[in-house]
Amino acid sequence: MTVGYLPNTATWGNASHEPPRDGLVATSDPVYLRVVEDIRRQITDGTLPPGASIPSRAQLTRKYQVGETAARHALRVLASEGLIIGRVGSGHYVRERPVLTPLHRWRYLDHPAPLAADLQSQGRRVTWDWHSEPAEAGPEIARRLRIRETTTLTKTHYVFRGDGRPLQLATSYEPMDFAPHTEEERRSLFARLFAHGIKVTEVVESVSTRVPRPAESDALDLSVGVHVLHVERTHWAGDRPVETSDIVIPGDRFRVTYSMPA
Repeated sequence: MTVGYLPNTATWGNASHEPPRDGLVATSDPVYLRVVEDIRRQITDGTLPPGASIPSRAQLTRKYQVGETAARHALRVLASEGLIIGRVGSGHYVRERPVLTPLHRWRYLDHPAPLAADLQSQGRRVTWDWHSEPAEAGPEIARRLRIRETTTLTKTHYVFRGDGRPLQLATSYEPMDFAPHTEEERRSLFARLFAHGIKVTEVVESVSTRVPRPAESDALDLSVGVHVLHVERTHWAGDRPVETSDIVIPGDRFRVTYSMPA
């Protein structure tokens, strides 16, 4: 199963009863959406290839017979979807389509840093920073680990970089007794838990896409309009959850791949 980024194509339903122009089908959407939909179609079908210039606001008003406000809003929507980029003093251009790197979620599960192991196997140089701190579980993590909300856990933040560029964020939560306290102890989670007499029997991941939070956009250096993949991962020992993580992956850089033995 492959999970990838899909541009946001949501529309709004304010009424407009203007007749169709330039061969476009009349709809009940605001007039600026006619512009958005036509340019989006041209980008999708390759009529406007990556790097192609987008008509200026003045050109859009003439071509689609809309006001300047509608033309400006159409450009803003296309930029927010990540389809076009603006260059100061130059105008707007079709955004280059990124080549998505395959990210194999279960290939290196027992490695201290699965992402790093995966990308290094593809010839990428990966580094990461981390720091741990005690934190109260709170409602969501308490639900995932089946503990009290007031339980103190070890919360560890990770930032992974490839050739100096931020690639992934991760935040891990685990009981204080299991957490590593030295770099030497920071080995495979499987081995570390096994040293405490706990055998991991299952790893469950739930993947969703969402708009990044401002701090995530800054940390990952995301372009406007790019969504992130949010992986909620939990390690289980039988019917007991023993660790849970939130992993944030840029939707314009990776395609998440899962392989399942048959």
